[in-house]
Amino acid sequence: MDFIKVAAACPKTRVADVDYNVKNILQCINDAVKNESKFIVFPELCLTAYTCGDLFLQEYLLSKALDGIFEILESTKDHDALIAVGAPLICGSTLYNCAFLLFKGSILGIVPKSYLPNYSEFYEKRWFTEGLSVEDERVDLPFQKDVPFGVNLIFSSSIANFGVEICEDLWVTIPPSSYLSLMGAHIIGNLSASNELVSKMDYRKSLISNQSARSICSYIYSSAGVHESTTDVLFSGHLLISENGSLLKENDRFQRENEVIYSIVDVFKLKSERMKNLSFRDSSKFINKNPNMIKFEFSDASISTFDRFVDKHPFVPSYEKEREVRCKEIFNIQAAGLAKRLEHTGSKKAVVGISGGLDSTLALLVIVKTFELLGIDKKNIVTITMPGFGTTDRTYNNAINLCKELGTDLREINIVKASLQHFEDIGHDKDIHDVTYENVQARERTQILMDIANKERGLLIGTGDLSELALGWCTYNGDHMSMYSVNPSIPKTLVRYLVQYVAQHESTEVVRDILMDILDTPVSPELLPKDANGEIAQKTEDIVGPYELHDFFLYHFIKHGSTKERIFFLAKAAFKDNYSDEEIQKWLDKFIFRFFTQQFKRSALPDGPKVGSISLSPRGDWRMPSDAKPWE
Repeated sequence: MDFIKVAAACPKTRVADVDYNVKNILQCINDAVKNESKFIVFPELCLTAYTCGDLFLQEYLLSKALDGIFEILESTKDHDALIAVGAPLICGSTLYNCAFLLFKGSILGIVPKSYLPNYSEFYEKRWFTEGLSVEDERVDLPFQKDVPFGVNLIFSSSIANFGVEICEDLWVTIPPSSYLSLMGAHIIGNLSASNELVSKMDYRKSLISNQSARSICSYIYSSAGVHESTTDVLFSGHLLISENGSLLKENDRFQRENEVIYSIVDVFKLKSERMKNLSFRDSSKFINKNPNMIKFEFSDASISTFDRFVDKHPFVPSYEKEREVRCKEIFNIQAAGLAKRLEHTGSKKAVVGISGGLDSTLALLVIVKTFELLGIDKKNIVTITMPGFGTTDRTYNNAINLCKELGTDLREINIVKASLQHFEDIGHDKDIHDVTYENVQARERTQILMDIANKERGLLIGTGDLSELALGWCTYNGDHMSMYSVNPSIPKTLVRYLVQYVAQHESTEVVRDILMDILDTPVSPELLPKDANGEIAQKTEDIVGPYELHDFFLYHFIKHGSTKERIFFLAKAAFKDNYSDEEIQKWLDKFIFRFFTQQFKRSALPDGPKVGSISLSPRGDWRMPSDAKPWE
């Protein structure tokens, strides 16, 4: 599935004591290898410690550093992991601050630090030389000859490509990792020694997150720890693992023992994002660097325990405060989109069908917000409830009461008589509750709404959401159609939170109570007759499956181009405590079949605003043939 486990390590150090440092580095490596890590990143100059000062100009320390590299090589011959450790290296009369990339007893390559800080508390140019211009060179060491040396090294395996930069490289205007990513590196390691100042941690995290997003990569950051010299500054051993803008793992700083953090990186997702991001692809045309690809291969990159967090509800922020901010933003996008359309058409009225369900409720709330923005009387919102064979008292009363409280022009048109007449006209038995029975009602309602919109010189506002469009859970030329739609890129799992947001933050107490009851009502089109107790008999999720599963399937199918097998794998990890493997497989099969066979409905969608990264608009986001074969 193209997942790989990585690690960031901060060993205990003694300044200028290579033997002690090697001992702790090896302990961290052994721990990381036992935890199945395949890429292990250590701090800058960790073999000697970063704060050696003028001791870096002593032959003894430089020679001991190479001895330390050799000892690590000898001790890791049987370790199936790429290891990045920091050490000084002298080439002729030039001293470099380097990352040594070690694998199964050999040095795959050595990367010098491109940029040297020489301001404020830093004065690296006193000892080291910038490696920015070093490319495609080779160095001979006492124990290994002809080692690749340069800033353009990409360490390439079948599962992922790796690159490294060192500390200050991240802080410059164009970090070397930008070039490394454009040259093919999916995972970047940063060997760092970043001292602690008030608020520096936040800025550092922001840099790492933004760089991983900008470079569409995973970024593994390891900084020197508290045992560095404290003559002038203090280091905290900050460890971070980020992926395409998201923080996967972070440690608590200022630890006094060896520490290793781990995370599983989704290389498939990174490759998918790069493939779809044409700007990333185009940027690679303008770099004037050629990668030196160093080939190597892991013996086994499998992960026995998959403990990566997989969000059950990828469309919905997990934290309440973030969710509130997101809902407010989406609600404003919806209202702004509708406002523009009303202004453009010169319409002063909007028409919407109100069922007492979630989608039509959200659409109505958006219309109300829009009319408030434009300063239009809410009596110009024509709300029409159209009871049919399956309408229950609960949904009917909620629809009526909500419209009254919001002050709209409420109208009621019962569709039973018209539907019975139509059954007679087309020769359909009213006691056969098939798709014709259901769709007659949906199309009758749409006809009423369209005609009243014409009569009132207003716009018919569509109510269908993203989840329904993905499944084709709408009647073609029925509720599928409108003059402008406000919910088309909002999945069902998010619709619920949007209504809840309006209930809690933008409503009166009476409206809030009505909205909370609507939220508590089972999702249903109410096209089949009520049960003996007058309750909803037709529950959508009993027919098509749980919307939380379908939204999960949709997200990974569209966002990352995931295969059916990969979606199943991720769903099992996310919903292991909620659904059996058989249930997940059943509804995934249903999703794939319906998604492929119902494209013809999406190909004829009315206009509507995009609010998130996933949309099925045939004009801007999703272009698919209507007769493609469903995947098996």
